Amino acid sequence: MSRNQIEALLDRYVKGETSPEENALVERWLEKNGNSNADWAGLDQPGKNKWLSTLFGDIKNTVHADEAKVIPLPQRKYPLWRSAAAAVAAAVLIIFSVLYIEWPTLQNRLHPVQLTALRVPANQKKEITLADGSRVWLNAGSEIKYPKVFPGKVRKVYLAGEAYFDIAHNAHKPFIIHTGKVITTVLGTAFNIRESKSKNTIEITVTRGKVSVANGEKLLGVLTPNQQISFNTLKEEAFKGTVDANLVIAWQQSELHFDDVSFADAVSQLQQRFNVKINFSNDKLKDCRFTGTSLNGEKLDNILKVICAFNSATYQTKSDGSILINGAGCK
Repeated sequence: MSRNQIEALLDRYVKGETSPEENALVERWLEKNGNSNADWAGLDQPGKNKWLSTLFGDIKNTVHADEAKVIPLPQRKYPLWRSAAAAVAAAVLIIFSVLYIEWPTLQNRLHPVQLTALRVPANQKKEITLADGSRVWLNAGSEIKYPKVFPGKVRKVYLAGEAYFDIAHNAHKPFIIHTGKVITTVLGTAFNIRESKSKNTIEITVTRGKVSVANGEKLLGVLTPNQQISFNTLKEEAFKGTVDANLVIAWQQSELHFDDVSFADAVSQLQQRFNVKINFSNDKLKDCRFTGTSLNGEKLDNILKVICAFNSATYQTKSDGSILINGAGCK
């Protein structure tokens, strides 16, 4: 923070034009360094303003960019000014260092980074490219908030719902995703985050590279490809396991791939793709396996007819819109 900026800050403070954050910064400095006795605490606001106005005049008339930082202050006839003058002369050096250190934090509070919010309607998906070249695929009903450019030493975005991230590598600028209280940190990798408010869970699944996952400041784990952390937001419990990442991210691919998958895995893909609830009347159906490919453009009814035929099953649509699959199951 330059001397001109300090002068401007003090000038606005005396005029009553500063924000609450700036007021706290100046008054904290005054409390620590500007008063050699307890008289300051006993002054009312007009008295403080009068004293500060005189102090500011002394600083403004003596502080210039090409002069020494030690400021000689003339003696005043008022006891408070005389007792404070020596302290101020010594403390002027401190105000430069204190404001210089705290200025970036203050500026961030006064001028927060503007975020762009993108929400994907139901039954749609959206792909975006961020300022750093990272690509994000958003699932239906999801929302992401991100800056037009990434200032500072980190890249931060905020996610609600589900998204697949392919992050541009930058070893000096970590990429951080906030999903509720869960914080996912990466340098450059690909992974999926799924937030389910109905199940009170947040799942992070890695397809490439390595990510760390934390609940606030508490580390939940470090993930590598085909590993997943499922975090229960109510119980604040985390479970780490191994999964087929390709199945998890099937929702963002252009085609549905059924390559030696279980009926249960196929149904999971269909639920994500078509945003519909599908149940089994017989749990034995879940373990049936089959292979096939369905193009993205096909309707759910057509897909269900094919996979039910593979597994000797039938299906019906309930009044609430959910689907029930019936059958004897596989041995």
